[in-house]
Amino acid sequence: MTQSMRYFLSFFLAVATLASASLLNTAAAATAEDLNADARQALQLLYKSNPTAETLSRQAKAILVFPKIIKAGLVFGGSYGEGVLMKGTKVENYYNSVSGSWGLQAGAQSYGYAVFLMTDKALKYITETKGWEIGVGPTVVVVDEGVAKNLSSSTIKDDAYAFIFDQQGLMAGISIEGTKISLIKR
Repeated sequence: MTQSMRYFLSFFLAVATLASASLLNTAAAATAEDLNADARQALQLLYKSNPTAETLSRQAKAILVFPKIIKAGLVFGGSYGEGVLMKGTKVENYYNSVSGSWGLQAGAQSYGYAVFLMTDKALKYITETKGWEIGVGPTVVVVDEGVAKNLSSSTIKDDAYAFIFDQQGLMAGISIEGTKISLIKR
């Protein structure tokens, strides 16, 4: 690697790190009340755009709602957001969602996601471990249009179902695999 390429790469990484840090700081809600309201509003948005989510909500033991996740990257990337664990209409606890990645990526985006915890096992796992890494522990199915068409109250067999919604920005693809969800104080 030439000297000029090393300088370019160093500059590139520094800009990406600064951009990611400034964007990630905007993902945190100002207060618990703001986060509660944002989560309820996000669920209503999800239910309007995907009626299957509302159907699942009636059978879910609890719902983890992350109304706004900010993801940014330039070779190295990361995402951050805060959310709530709701049982019915009551907020039980607060969590953050953090992920890191590297590879061919550039851009920034925001999105929300909700994880419908369908079994006592899934709810117990997240409350007892005070967190969760998606892909480890209870089985999570990411619901896209194809899965949603075949999902009904009689076909629900997995521990949890995740819906990604309200995508905005300029970054290709969203995955919650490997995302770390941790209990936070609010």
